[in-house]
Amino acid sequence: MKLQFKAALVGLSFMVVAAAAGAQDIQDRVIKFGHLNNAGHPTSLGVRKFAEIVATTSGGKIKVQEFPSSQLGNELQQQSALQGGVQEMLVASTTSLNGIVKEFGLLDFPFLFANARQADALVDGPLGKMLAAKLPEKGVVVLGFFDLGFRNVTNSKRPITKGSDLEGLKLRVIPNPVFLETFKTFKANPVPMAFAELYGALESKAVDGQENPFAVIESSKIYEVQKYVSGTNHVYATNPIQISKRFWDRLSAAEQKLLQDAAIEAQNWQRTISREVSSKALGELQAKGMIYNDIAPAELARMRAEVRPVYEKFSAAYDPAIVTLFKAELERISKL
Repeated sequence: MKLQFKAALVGLSFMVVAAAAGAQDIQDRVIKFGHLNNAGHPTSLGVRKFAEIVATTSGGKIKVQEFPSSQLGNELQQQSALQGGVQEMLVASTTSLNGIVKEFGLLDFPFLFANARQADALVDGPLGKMLAAKLPEKGVVVLGFFDLGFRNVTNSKRPITKGSDLEGLKLRVIPNPVFLETFKTFKANPVPMAFAELYGALESKAVDGQENPFAVIESSKIYEVQKYVSGTNHVYATNPIQISKRFWDRLSAAEQKLLQDAAIEAQNWQRTISREVSSKALGELQAKGMIYNDIAPAELARMRAEVRPVYEKFSAAYDPAIVTLFKAELERISKL
């Protein structure tokens, strides 16, 4: 019994020493975490959840400061600041990552997913991991993926019930070659523009419309300057949770694990919240005066067929190994 008691004391002492050593590896730090959406949007809620988890698990030593609504600059400016180590964290679309690892454009291909489960499976699986593995040499580490949801077209001219209804519309799109080519396929006039400039451009009629998930349309008050919202569901947007590689390399192993674990926990929580908010946002848009229309499944199938050349054009310029995996993963997730 005495030997067992001594062994237990030794084990307990070891755990106390290990815990103390781990605590010593957590330093006082402040993380600037920027994003483009308004405070209260599901992206903002996810950042706040991450901050809450980090504060708890670090014993208050690591503080995460949220900077919503493009306060730290537009998407490309924040991406550059992240790579340079000036900004610690960013959650934004795959667009800016497409600019430094072009194969991220695969995630922006139109009409890939039938539901959110498929989108999660693609970014959480081998393809997402292969794409993320290309980023550290570019100054970025991806810790997970928040949900943004299906993107839908709004405009001030007419309902969009078929691909040809997009013809001639001047639409703000993400500054992304895949998005530009997709809307050119339907003979629209896509205008690349930073999100921070969007509301003013719609209000002044510099552009006729734009495309975003319902929750973004609602939280950004786009209903004030647009009449029609159409369920195009043309792209499912996932937002990588990014951290500066320069900052990451200054962290201890304990700090890296703490932030990685917090990101995954926040990601899983945010996805649920985002989808709940999205399901309510359409009703709120209609209540605030927007006219909504679905697009018939047969017409969506025709639109999907029309943009096949977009897949072929960009796939030809991407790493063949990644494209092969992408196709295999699409086959796998199609059953979900």
